[in-house]
Parts: sequence; C-alpha cells; structure tokens
Amino acid sequence: MVEITGEQLRQVSSMQTCAVSNAIESLNIRSRTEGFMSPDIKSMFPEMGSMAGFAVTAVIKASTPSSENMNFSRVKWVDEILSIPGPRVIVMKDLDHPNVIGSFWGEVQSAIHTSIDCVGVITDGGVRDLDEMKEWGFNAFATNALVSRANVHLVEANIPVTVGGVTVNPGDLLLGDQHGVISIPKEIVGSLPEAIAKVEAGEKEIIDVCKAQDFSPEKLKDILRQRYGD
Repeated sequence: MVEITGEQLRQVSSMQTCAVSNAIESLNIRSRTEGFMSPDIKSMFPEMGSMAGFAVTAVIKASTPSSENMNFSRVKWVDEILSIPGPRVIVMKDLDHPNVIGSFWGEVQSAIHTSIDCVGVITDGGVRDLDEMKEWGFNAFATNALVSRANVHLVEANIPVTVGGVTVNPGDLLLGDQHGVISIPKEIVGSLPEAIAKVEAGEKEIIDVCKAQDFSPEKLKDILRQRYGD
C-alpha cells in the first residue's frame, strides 16, 4: 500500500485539477477519458480554491422515508468516517439522482463533519444552507442547490460508489477545484510535481512565442510542428 505523507498531501491540495489531469495523461497510466467527474458535479464554492483528501463514501436517499433495511445509523456513520485517515472528503451517492429532492448537507452537517477533519463533500445530490457552509469553510461539489432535506437518510457507508461517472473506493485520493473533481492514483503522487513542471515547460514554449514582440504566424507554426508534428 502506498502511503501519502502530509507534505505530499499539502502539495496536492495546492495543485490545479487541470494541471494534475495533464500530468496524469503524460504519465500514461490510464485512459484520457477516465478518472475525472462529469461536469454535472459542479463546484458550489469556486472561490474556496482546491480541496484534497481521502474518500469516505456513503449512499443516501431522500424521496422516501427510511425503512428498517435502508437506514444506516448516524452514530455508526461517525465511526465509518474515523476509519479513514484525514483529511477526509465525503463522497455521497444519491439514489434519487438525477431527480434529487432532499439534501443531507447544510449548516449542521458542515459543523459535524468539519469537527472530525472532513474538508468537503462530493455528491450527485444537492446541498443547501450555502452561506452557512461557506462560513464553516466546508467545500461542496454537487449537482444542485436544494431547499429541503425531504426524507434524507443514510443507506450504506464505505462501499464503492459511482458519482459523476467515477467509481470511488473508500480511501481514494480526490482533488477538486473550480473546474471539477479528479481522482489521483496514489502511486503517482510523488511524481506529480515533476510531471506538472514538465508539461508546463512545454506549454510555456508555445505561450512565449505567442507573447513575443517578434511574433509571426510562421514562428507559431514552427513551435507547433516541434510540439505536435505536422
């Protein structure tokens, strides 16, 4: 098992999702169409910047009341959260998606989860109490803002869930910012700074040509040939 150091996690939390995506592409470890969530999982607070942490997963439902076989104790939920190292990102699959109706998230849940080293939530459901969530500094990536909690209840915890087209397992490393959410393979975390720097150096060569006082279309075509071929 790959261990992520505190310093590595601090580095990841300062990275941009687009730069990380480019770096992962350059390392050629997975398909270029995998590992990032679909655009319906939107940053609700883009001004908060990047959010990184280890996934704690759950399943919720709000359209119908809880039943004996579809109710997970909120007390036990705390234990499930604490079983994953911090900082933690809650990843919630809403069984009502795409017709979401009730939010698990708001002021109280932001207070509860912030107190146990959770930095935000990713859900294909919705969130509410947006001002209060921001006051807590609790980040959110969701499909909608909602008015009600309806019949929201926990169904299951710490199982693989698929949100935004990405299957997330408990303990997975996730990064989110104003662009969206990406899953980062733990085995390449140590390689990310160098990979990002290499990609950005190549991009800078093109940008410098575009910004140069002696710019010409021919010089632009020359650098594009060097980078991409004819």
